[in-house]
Formats: sequence, structure tokens, C-alpha cells
Amino acid sequence: MDLTELGAAALSERIHARDVSCREVMAAFLDRIDLRNPTLNAIVSRRDRDTLTAEAAVCDEEIVHDLSRGWMHGLPQAIKDLAETRGLRTTSGSPLFADFVPDFDALVVSRMKGAGCLVVGKTNVPEFGLGSHTFNPVFGATRNPYDTGRTAGGSSGGAAVALATRMLPVADGSDYMGSLRNPAGWNHIFGFRPSQGRVPGVPARDHYFAQLGTEGPMGRSVLDVAMLLGTQAGWDCRDPLSISGTLSEFATVADARATLDTDVDGLRIGWLGDLDGHLAMEPGILDVCTDGLRRLERLGCSVEPARFAMSPDEVWQAWLVWRHFLVSAGLAPLAKNPQRRELLKPEVLWEIDRGLALTGPEVAQAGASRTAFHTAMVALFSHFDVLAIPTAQVWPFPIEERWPTQIGDRQMDTYHRWMEVTAYATFAGLPAISVPVGFDERGLPMGMQLIGAPRADVDLLCVAHAYEQTLPEWATGTRSIGAA
Repeated sequence: MDLTELGAAALSERIHARDVSCREVMAAFLDRIDLRNPTLNAIVSRRDRDTLTAEAAVCDEEIVHDLSRGWMHGLPQAIKDLAETRGLRTTSGSPLFADFVPDFDALVVSRMKGAGCLVVGKTNVPEFGLGSHTFNPVFGATRNPYDTGRTAGGSSGGAAVALATRMLPVADGSDYMGSLRNPAGWNHIFGFRPSQGRVPGVPARDHYFAQLGTEGPMGRSVLDVAMLLGTQAGWDCRDPLSISGTLSEFATVADARATLDTDVDGLRIGWLGDLDGHLAMEPGILDVCTDGLRRLERLGCSVEPARFAMSPDEVWQAWLVWRHFLVSAGLAPLAKNPQRRELLKPEVLWEIDRGLALTGPEVAQAGASRTAFHTAMVALFSHFDVLAIPTAQVWPFPIEERWPTQIGDRQMDTYHRWMEVTAYATFAGLPAISVPVGFDERGLPMGMQLIGAPRADVDLLCVAHAYEQTLPEWATGTRSIGAA
């Protein structure tokens, strides 16, 4: 069989049972990359095949002697090009860092390597990860495999495409404003944003204010998502706000399967929809999400409308202040030199300049509004077990567009207003997963977010796993794009 059809957990079991060799797995995925990547441009900064084959051979020798590095032993992995990777270019999609080669691994990378993965390259991102459209002046644009004339989403767009087209068995990414969820929805896979602090962010310029972004997993199955999350998660003393403990439920594939196999009969789902018309939505998105809700109902879940007790406009304004503040704090030093400033895309400069104009009281008020919003979201979980809302407000748009400027008759007033639907889980620090729900008449995919209660990552994955069992066979990221 084609080994790339197997997910990461299944490959792990076969490698450890000596049914397949790490060299066979590596060769299959490198061949797949050779076939699909020239058109899609998902994987960048590729490493040499001979070197990777030699590394896989070492993994095979270890298995012969009953030595395993972990569940990812010998699995090929490409790291999102925002995470520092020792000895491999980490560009962040910016010409300012086009030749940056770190001499260290970010924590999430070292944990995956410690579990046994072999790094084959990086996955493409938008410049500095800003905007849910993966294009940059260093590597160009990543194309959607369902329609190569359209965007793959972002910022984990390269990861999502590589995963959906079986160039990788599982993928890592990160999520600030839907960067794991939006490309997952547009590539018909699963993308999980963990609870804030679940996956420590090391290194980081700031650990106290920077509470919007987090790294996390993507997979063609919830089992693979859970296994990678188990590797990424766990307290680290260098991140003072990281969550204590580890996810021992996902220590082994057998443990993960037993944990995820849960009856969800009787769970209460709160449907946020378009927030009573506040969110502009392209036609058909709410319809396919309704199909997803019906699948949950067939599992015995009840679905009711839900609303948080706070003005969405106030939430958005507070979100803008936080985003301006944090992006500017991190990137403003790059714009001080006029020559370097010219190399930054307009959206980056807009965030920087808005951030520099903020006052202390404005930041403090945004913090108070965020606190009030968190309280309003948490209050919903006194009645609901899970909240649901679309993953995106538009279908994948033409690749030549920088971002959608209009939805229906409503103008988008910022480069990310059309992604507002992804901000709620982020702003409240809640776990959220994008699950596939269906396609439009053009064959373009869409996802739906399931949002869990505070720190209920495991419970949420159990719901997503139960939902996954209701999907037809093509729901594992291979529909119409698996063989080509």
C-alpha cells in the first residue's frame, strides 16, 4: 500500500512492530513531496534526501535493538517556518530573515525531535504569520489543493496543505487569529488550538502580555492531533504562565485511543452561528455548518442557539488594541531603519504604527474588556458543554487577492476583519478545534469550530473524535486530492 495514506499513529505502530522500515516511510513521503510540492509550494527549505535517508537508517538500526526515541520515531516532519529550528533556515516569511539559521530549537521543535521525528524541511507561512493567506516575498504563495487558483489559508497554510495532500503524516503549526483553524477548514483536515498555556512558547520575548498566540497540532484524524498535542504540551519553567502537568492521556497510541473513545450522548452544544448577523458570512457557510450540527445531534447531542452577554463590537475593539499592542511590541524595532521598513508588508506596518500610537489607558481598558469577555464566555459553559461557530466567514478566495475587502454588501475595514470569527476562542484563551463539515458547489472545503470550556482540551478532543466517526471516508483530507 501507499504508506502516505496512513496517519502518524498508524505509521508509528507499524514502525515499532517492524512491519515497515523508517527508510521506507521516509522514501514514500519524500516521493510524495516531489510529486505535489512543485505545484502547491507547501514545504520550503527542504533538506537533502541522502541525509534524511541516512538518518532514517539510524532509526531502523535502533528499532532492531528495541530502542525507540518515542512515538514519532522515524516519522518525517516539516516545521512551521515561524519556529526556530537548529541548522535550518527560519525565515518567518520575511526578507529580513531570509538567511537566518538558528543554532537552537524552539521548545516545541525539541519536543517533537525528542519524540523521534526527522525534520525534512519547513512549511510556508505569511510574512511574520500575519493574515490568513500564505504568501511571502521569500518563497511565494502556497496554493489550495482543492483549487490551485485559491488561497490555502494561514498562517499554518503550508502545514495544512502538506498534511491534506499526504506530504506529511501529521503537522505542527501555531494559532494567533485562527492560524491552525482557518487553513484546516480550507484544507479539510483537523486543526486544534490548545488552551492558552497548554503548549509553552519558548523562546519568547515576553511571557506575560503575549497571551494570544500558541503552538498546536494539525492532523488528518483526531487521534493524530491528540498524539502530537501530547508531545507538544506540558509545563516548562521558562514559561511562567504555562499549564502545570502533562497530557498523560496521550502518552501512547493505545492510551490516546482509549481516552478518545468516549460516548458524547447528552452533551449540550451551543450554536453561536453568525452572532445574530454581526458576522458577515458568504452564502453556504452556515448551511454546511448546520450539516455538521446534525451529525452531532445524531450522536445524541442537543443543539441550541447561544449568545455571549457582551457586545461583539466591544470585543472587536478590545481585540484590535491587544493585537496592535503585541504585534507592535515585537516588530516595531524592525521598522526603525527606513531601508528595513521598506521590506515590511503594508499590513505589518499598519499593526506597528497603530500599536505605537496607543496609550497606557487604552491598553488597560482593552484588558478590562477582555476580562469581561472571558467572564461572558465562561458563563455559557454553565449551560453548554461545547460551543460551535463556523471556522471562516468566506470560502477560499483567489490567490492573487491579499485579503477579502468585502463580504456581500459589507466592507471589511481591516485586513483581518473577515477572520473575526476566529478571535473569540483566542481572546478567551479557550481550546478550539476546526472539524470538516463539507464543501460548496465548487468543491471548496469549509470547517466548523468546536470550542471547549477552560482547559477542557481532552474533553474537546473526545467530542471531535466522536464527530469524526460520523464523517464519510473522504473526510480524512484525501477527498479528490489524494491520488493526484
